[in-house]
Amino acid sequence: QVQLVESGGGLVQPGGSLRLSCAASGSFASLDTMGWYREAPGKHRELVVVLASNGGTNYADSVKGRFTISGDSAKNMVYLQMNMVKPEDTAVYYCNAVTGRSVFWGQGTQVIVSS
Repeated sequence: QVQLVESGGGLVQPGGSLRLSCAASGSFASLDTMGWYREAPGKHRELVVVLASNGGTNYADSVKGRFTISGDSAKNMVYLQMNMVKPEDTAVYYCNAVTGRSVFWGQGTQVIVSS
């Protein structure tokens, strides 16, 4: 089992920055991927970015050039640096981890982009 705990959400003005963190804990040998998804009101959960254990990344087109994922494998942490945020980035952001065939989710952290 993998437990994921997000932190760092909040209210930010358009054009501003925010950094989300996700800590993974539990009994696992390694994680194949860690990443971020988001769910806006009335919309389906969507991929933001995924970081693979080999360092590869997959970003949603909507966040390319603005968001950056990074990880600390020693600490089982993953971070999402959000720059130049837009009102359409408003959503609950969920940390995601995959190991083998198992998929795990955090409880989510709210990000509101508003002036």
